[in-house]
Amino acid sequence: MESIVQILARELGKQTNHIENVIGLIDEGNTIPFIARYRKELHGTMDDNTLRALADRLTYLRNLQTRRDEVKSSIDSQGKLTEELATAIDNAVTLAEVEDLYRPYKQKRRTRATIAKEKGLEPLALLLFSQEKTLPDIRESAQDYIDPEKGVESVEDALAGASDIIAEMISDSADIRKELRAMMLKKSTLISQATKEDDSVYRLYYDFSQPVFKLQGHQILAINRGEKEEFLKVNIACNRADSLDVIQAATVKYGSSATDFVIAAGEDSYDRLIFPSMEREIRNHFTDMAGEGAIKNFAINLKPLIMQPPVKGKVTLGLDPAYRTGCKIAVVDGTGKVLDTTVIYPTPPHNKIEEAKAVLKKLIAKHGVCHIAIGNGTASRESENFVAELLCEIPQKVSYMVVNEAGASVYSASELGAAEFPAFDVSLRSAVSIARRLQDPMAELVKIDPKSIGVGQYQHDVPQKRLAETLDGVVEDCVNSVGVDVNTASPSLLSRVSGLNQTTAKNVVAYRDENGIFTSRKQLLKVPKLGPKAFEQCAGFIRVPESKQVLDNTAVHPESYEAAETLLTLCGYSLQDVKIEGLSQLTEKVKAIGEEKAAAACGIGVPTLRDLVKELIKPGRDPRDELPSPLLRTTAMEIKDLTAGMVLTGTVRNVIDFGAFVDIGVHQDGLVHISQICNRYIRHPSEVLSVGDIVNVVVLEVDEKKKRIGLSIKQVPPDA
Repeated sequence: MESIVQILARELGKQTNHIENVIGLIDEGNTIPFIARYRKELHGTMDDNTLRALADRLTYLRNLQTRRDEVKSSIDSQGKLTEELATAIDNAVTLAEVEDLYRPYKQKRRTRATIAKEKGLEPLALLLFSQEKTLPDIRESAQDYIDPEKGVESVEDALAGASDIIAEMISDSADIRKELRAMMLKKSTLISQATKEDDSVYRLYYDFSQPVFKLQGHQILAINRGEKEEFLKVNIACNRADSLDVIQAATVKYGSSATDFVIAAGEDSYDRLIFPSMEREIRNHFTDMAGEGAIKNFAINLKPLIMQPPVKGKVTLGLDPAYRTGCKIAVVDGTGKVLDTTVIYPTPPHNKIEEAKAVLKKLIAKHGVCHIAIGNGTASRESENFVAELLCEIPQKVSYMVVNEAGASVYSASELGAAEFPAFDVSLRSAVSIARRLQDPMAELVKIDPKSIGVGQYQHDVPQKRLAETLDGVVEDCVNSVGVDVNTASPSLLSRVSGLNQTTAKNVVAYRDENGIFTSRKQLLKVPKLGPKAFEQCAGFIRVPESKQVLDNTAVHPESYEAAETLLTLCGYSLQDVKIEGLSQLTEKVKAIGEEKAAAACGIGVPTLRDLVKELIKPGRDPRDELPSPLLRTTAMEIKDLTAGMVLTGTVRNVIDFGAFVDIGVHQDGLVHISQICNRYIRHPSEVLSVGDIVNVVVLEVDEKKKRIGLSIKQVPPDA
């Protein structure tokens, strides 16, 4: 039997020693970001995604082994564990296979078979199931088991009970279930039909059938939801004759008086026990697959959303649109500090447009507003038109962007929002959040439960614990890849740093408030409950711009400071050169020395050496700065302005299984179907597109009534 290390090495295509090292690091309490960044020599430079996949699979395999041991122990306590059965359990590669092997020995609720056994009919069942050629007529065999006191009044009663026992024996066969499962996964069909004539979003599935192996994840989740809401009736269809052939091949011996009896018991077993169970299992299997796909898709979208480039250092006005209650306004400075708040009423039913313009013109002039962030919720279209009209009337160069406000209301009504802005009402907190989302998406989005951010598909239809774990991992990876300024970060942001949690993050901020700004990384060790292990995990991801030690504001880990200084000396530089970013020739000098020789001289591995070189050349660099800048606008359009053939520039807002939604500035995102993304075949749109990408699109069709816009990327003219 393969060990867990061997299985992981084979599945991930990695060396066994690297797998062993990662497992050891995880078991020692090291975080994935820390392992990925600062233990590259031990794991062969696996990235965060591979390490998380390894950790997930490790958990599954360990749970599988635990279940194997539990099952063997349970069967052994019954005195029924044979060497052959123990080997079969040890060789089972999925939890489903283990449960199949355990099924005959599992304590069951009272079934027709257990009732028949209580009546003393098990010996008869075993006799008939043996199908010996010398067996007398089955009625004659059953005659000896008539016992009115036990409720067996006749031969028919005895045979019926024996049939129930045989049917359960067949249903409990691990080999039969394994073969039927494989066949159903390949050959069964999912069928959904309408339960009512009402129109709904599930109309596509009112008369739908598809081989299960061809089902797409979004189809499965949509059908499941339609069934739950009682719009659809769903079932699995499988060729009964083929299934019975499998059962008969495994159970029937021809030439016995009991042959036909066993065939009939097998049919009963399939119809009454096996198929209903397998149908549930098949549907659960594909639901689990669809859920994992949806979670993966959510993660694919969340990462680029959080990693959107910040619009740094600019005074920003946040506008939270509304109708009756008015649009809430918040002006924040370049660091996100609130400068001013108010409410304007340019939208129906008030329509105080000129009055609202006067208020905003005054705020723009007073605070030097450079950008306006508009939430994309209710009344967003009217608010955008109002802002675009306003910008044409002022001398200042001000641009705007419609910001995805998903989760802003969740944050505003949370304890965190109340603690941050106790004097503001909920709606004004939303305006502040919207402004800050433009300035630094990551710092603001980490305050919100990832499930509430609103990218991906069917987030409410997947296992919530698994979704939360995955998305928390994405946020953690993003935050640690950028790094966090310890002197400005909120507790929410700090809690996502490797090695820190909500308690230690709050303690860091409390220490900062009480003692003033941090002036070195080592000061973190003075924070209550932040011990040496937590410091080891977090130090490299914390930035301290005010420190005299220049490396404290880089991704160089304190454990590598000595190696960094040795490298600098080796190449004729000093730490002072790092401060003034005067290391443009460092890469060439290291190459001249030789990477392996330089790494040996510094007492580190080549991967760590390469990281040191990158960081010393651009100390404290923000990886988000290398991404395309957000698309800021000065004019507004509406869906009625669109015509087929029009070429526009837009921002990718969501990437899903069948395409991508692109914001082209008309309040209704257009869909680029997967077939319209590029000229080559792709399995998933995420191979080409990410949230935040700026793309040129051509309008294919517009349905103003249904608010549907069809777009294409691949049909954009080359000269556009």
